[in-house]
Amino acid sequence: MGGALLGGLLRSGRVAAGDVSVVEPLDERRAGLAAEFPGIRTEPVPVAGLLNEGSGGAEGSHLPGAVLAVKPDAAEGACRALGGVGVHRVLSIVAGMPSQRLEAALGGEPAVVRAMPNTPALVGAGVTAISGGSFATSHDLRWAEEVLSAVGTVVRLPERLLDAVTGLSGSGPAYFLVAEALMEAGVQMGLTREVSRTLVVETMLGSARLLHETGRDPEALRAMVTSPAGTTAAGVRALEAKAVRSAFMEAVAVATERSRSLHR
Repeated sequence: MGGALLGGLLRSGRVAAGDVSVVEPLDERRAGLAAEFPGIRTEPVPVAGLLNEGSGGAEGSHLPGAVLAVKPDAAEGACRALGGVGVHRVLSIVAGMPSQRLEAALGGEPAVVRAMPNTPALVGAGVTAISGGSFATSHDLRWAEEVLSAVGTVVRLPERLLDAVTGLSGSGPAYFLVAEALMEAGVQMGLTREVSRTLVVETMLGSARLLHETGRDPEALRAMVTSPAGTTAAGVRALEAKAVRSAFMEAVAVATERSRSLHR
């Protein structure tokens, strides 16, 4: 996800490669990032002067900061290292790690913005919820939005709701399971796998666009294609009989609770 953010920022022209420093302890990964993004600086550990504080804008939203994109068990150690070299503004995309713990590891009164992006950010179509920590200002939130909007849509929420975001949009792309099932069903009905894939992908893409661009409720759009006693009605009836609606609601609830358990 860190690489997706970096790629989105560079493609958007919002930052120049020479203005980016990437801290990556693994030699092979560091070399791979340098090759993928020519011109960026790479370091094995945070170093003094990692951020060029002299480049800030008048309002503060353009002041530099660090993006924390590590595993949860490495987050606090990484923040201690960042705080040790004078980094006091961090955008964290670490799942389940509360801002208070990151603030304590950074030391002082750092500006921490937590974010929960999802994997469509890899193609610039992600959606991310952000929340400011105890010392984050409106400028810090605006800075985080500038970074994250390079890879999709950004919404602001209270931190207490980020677990629900994790359970819904963070885990949501894993429900490619639905696409898998539909593709397999097409094959079972006699379609080739290639044709079935094309039909499923384009149907899901077009349906999402229809939902987005019309602004209509999903219930209304479903009714548009559900004629009384028709084929779609039969299919929907079979899904309801299998409690598919309830299963998705339960999946979001379970994923949300799992996110909560990560920071207990």
